[in-house]
Parts: sequence; C-alpha cells; structure tokens
Amino acid sequence: MIITIDGPAGSGKSTTAKLLAKELGGILLDTGAMYRSVTHIALEEKADTKDGKRMAEIARNINIEFVENEGPQRTLVNGRDCSADIRKKSVDANVSIVAAHKDVRAEMVTLQRKIATTSNTVVCEGRDIGSVVFPDADFKFYIHADTVKRAARRALERGEEMDDAKLEEIKMRDHLDSTRKESPMIIPDGAHVIDNTDLSIDETLKKLLELCA
Repeated sequence: MIITIDGPAGSGKSTTAKLLAKELGGILLDTGAMYRSVTHIALEEKADTKDGKRMAEIARNINIEFVENEGPQRTLVNGRDCSADIRKKSVDANVSIVAAHKDVRAEMVTLQRKIATTSNTVVCEGRDIGSVVFPDADFKFYIHADTVKRAARRALERGEEMDDAKLEEIKMRDHLDSTRKESPMIIPDGAHVIDNTDLSIDETLKKLLELCA
C-alpha cells in the first residue's frame, strides 16, 4: 500500500507522515529530505545550485538512507548522519532551486520508486508525490494551512520568533514550488484535501487514519 501526502512548507505533512507510517507499521519515504540532501552536498562542495548539470551529477552519485532506531528517523548521506545539516537555513534557502532542475528530479524519482519497493506499506510525502512519483497510489492527501500559521510553525520548529521575514520566506517557497517548470506543487487528482490551520497534528493524523480505513 502506498500513501502520498503533498502540501506546502509548514503544513505539518512531514510530522503527520512520520506518525502515519508508525501507526500503519510502514516506512516513511521523506522526499523532502532527499532533495535537502542533494542541496547539502552541493553547498558543502561550494557548487552553484543553479547549475542543473552539476546538481544532477550530485543527485546521480549520492547515497541516501533512512535509518530507524530509537528516536526520530535519521537521514544518512554518503554514509554520514546529516539529519541536522539538511535542516539548516542555508539548505532552506537553496532547496527549491535544486529541486527545480529536471534531471535532479528524474534521479530522485527513480530512487524514490526503488525505496518504495522495500516495504508493503509506504508513506511518502513531498510536493509532487501523488501527481508524479506515485500517481496510482492507494491513498492521496494534500495538506495545507493558512500562510501565517505555516510561517509560525516553521519558526517554532527552529526555536525562533515569528516575524515578517519568516512569512516572506514561506511565501517565496510557495511561489517557487508552485511555479517551477518541472513537477510543480499541485493538488493531485483524486487527493483528499485537508486544511489543518485549526487542527493539531493528532487531529490531522486522525483524519488521515479514518480516510485510510
């Protein structure tokens, strides 16, 4: 069974996906972490993130593993635990640029589909999952929330105060993700749309579980 969760930054889709995978006894395929991993390596190598050919080369040669132990799922990049590194502000500022490259997305989609064959139940979240990566998924969801609410959530995740800069960051991310030429963020055909502006993570999870029953 494949379940896809799409939606914009700060919508809570990553946290919801983690909890849903745990509830269903499946694996979490965090595609956002995959694009972040490519971006992290590019920044480490001081490569130009606008150089599509170079970004595709990094994506082609990268090794990404998701490891479940006690505590949160960890992301290993080329054998190193980069779980914290891929969440840095520098990665936030560049990941949409990297993810917009056609050849990068092709490499990642191939890897995502490969990882999905390793379990009977897969929960996959991102921005083009139900529309491009797994268009025939068993269940599709699109989670969104008010822009201000999403900016406040992102600030809370970082332990920072909410301000206009955070709001503008979210708006810019939305613009880049929804207007990119390759696999833009859209509501997938057949997806259940959930507005969780006024819902907690637990309430959002409950809705998904009910719809998957």
